[in-house]
Amino acid sequence: MLGVVATIAFTSCQQKEQPPDDIKHVVVIGIDGFSASGLRKANPAFMDSLMSVGAYSLSVRTVLPTVSSPNWASLIMGAGPAQHGITSNDWELDDFQIDPVISDSNYRFPSIFTIFRDQRPTDEVGTIYNWSGFGRLFDSNDVNLSKTYPTQDETVQAFANYIVDKKPVFSWVHFDEVDHSGHDQGHGTPAYFEAIRKADSCVRVVYEAIKRAGMEKNTLLLIVADHGGIGKGHGGEDIEELTIPMIFYGPGVKKGHAIQQQIYQYDAAATIAFALKLKQPYEWIGRPVKAAFEGFDEPAINWKGVKRQVAPTIYPKPVSYAPTGGLFIDTVAVVRISDYNEQESENIYYTTDGTDPDLSSKKYTGPFTLDQTAVVKARMIENGAAGKIATGYFRVLKSGQGNGVRYKQYQGKGWKDIPNFDALQPVAEYTGHEFQVDDAKLSPAQKDGSVQFGLVAESFLDIPVEGEYRFYTRSDDGSKLYVNGKLVVDNGGDHGVQERVGKIELTKGRHLIRIEHFNGSGGYWLEAYYNGPGLAKQIIPADRLFLR
Repeated sequence: MLGVVATIAFTSCQQKEQPPDDIKHVVVIGIDGFSASGLRKANPAFMDSLMSVGAYSLSVRTVLPTVSSPNWASLIMGAGPAQHGITSNDWELDDFQIDPVISDSNYRFPSIFTIFRDQRPTDEVGTIYNWSGFGRLFDSNDVNLSKTYPTQDETVQAFANYIVDKKPVFSWVHFDEVDHSGHDQGHGTPAYFEAIRKADSCVRVVYEAIKRAGMEKNTLLLIVADHGGIGKGHGGEDIEELTIPMIFYGPGVKKGHAIQQQIYQYDAAATIAFALKLKQPYEWIGRPVKAAFEGFDEPAINWKGVKRQVAPTIYPKPVSYAPTGGLFIDTVAVVRISDYNEQESENIYYTTDGTDPDLSSKKYTGPFTLDQTAVVKARMIENGAAGKIATGYFRVLKSGQGNGVRYKQYQGKGWKDIPNFDALQPVAEYTGHEFQVDDAKLSPAQKDGSVQFGLVAESFLDIPVEGEYRFYTRSDDGSKLYVNGKLVVDNGGDHGVQERVGKIELTKGRHLIRIEHFNGSGGYWLEAYYNGPGLAKQIIPADRLFLR
């Protein structure tokens, strides 16, 4: 590496608008694995109260991949992975794939701590963090304090003491238990919501410390997150992983204001720079969220696109990664639909054949039953404006028809991708109804991700009409789908939940489907979808899968 310190170029065209003069301190609280839907559903009392007297957004978009290092880096660096070069959790100062577009002698992209130290060299700035990996993302020489603690309780107490003792101009704390709960118990579970409420109590501790330090009237409090999650993992491309909240509270902040502009994760650093009257590097792409403050309008949008009403809710609700709907064996499926506030509405239209609903579709008047497999789609249509579409996959199966999927389960070690299963001996064999991971067949060590496992699932898919079919796997980690021995979907590798697709021409009749899947560590998931002539995209249904 070249030991040359790059000169950071600053924007020459500065906005004339100034932040509130009363902001003398900025305190940032970062909550790992904290999704926007988690905030809505957990009802954290203190953060809810801050939102009622502050400004907020529940639609902040993260960066890809949705793992901690790239996202925390984007929060503090005002740019995305393509600029700062931190593209995975494996990033280290001496081991990376992409050079940052500009850097210091250690190949670090300039962070908010860098420009704070450069422009306010004598002012107090510090960070205390629960996840030790946070500390490698910035230069410790840029702060007065950089310290990690193993527990969230220790972290918040140390940070509260730091605020009271040092009254820092700029400080940042990181809490990690919400992310741990997502991995251990699952995102969207009662345990996950309880972890959010625990983090909420930590936010209150920080706020009380700000008051004790006599800083309340002059402190901008900013609450941020790195990513959300789905099931027991993150790192994929699901909207639950990509959508996080951001909360602003303090002098000059609008009261109870839901920010309308689209906020991106890297806008946080730009907003901190704006609040502390710092010039941001030209290489940053983040923009300050000025609309959070009194005296600033929402930005003028030259191209507004189409704003759609939130999708309604189809019941039964999804659990973990699973989509809405479910498998119903020897019974009918009961379908209920409500608006997004879970209230009855006379403006819901739906279909059961997978087509998009419009005003000519059935109008929802109450629960209905399905006695065969169907793709239910529903949307709100009010005053001619069509909202977003909700989709439910309902599979209805009658037993005794020869349906099923054969599984072989393997135990692994050191796998980074799908192994050659034909060279391995299975540890278990069983049958199931669909292509998925059966939690009941896994050992406790495999469930918590400390022991790797793999699956080979085979079944004969009955194709009703000749033509081109698309197959999809949605998996964490890798998966591959073969039809009649031909690789159709390659979704291999060690990754969070992601979907990949392939296509093949098939004749009418039964065809051998083989799916290989492995879990390297942490969360896991497997689903398989298809579509074709006259068939909407759907989970490959149990009533079309046969053992012979």
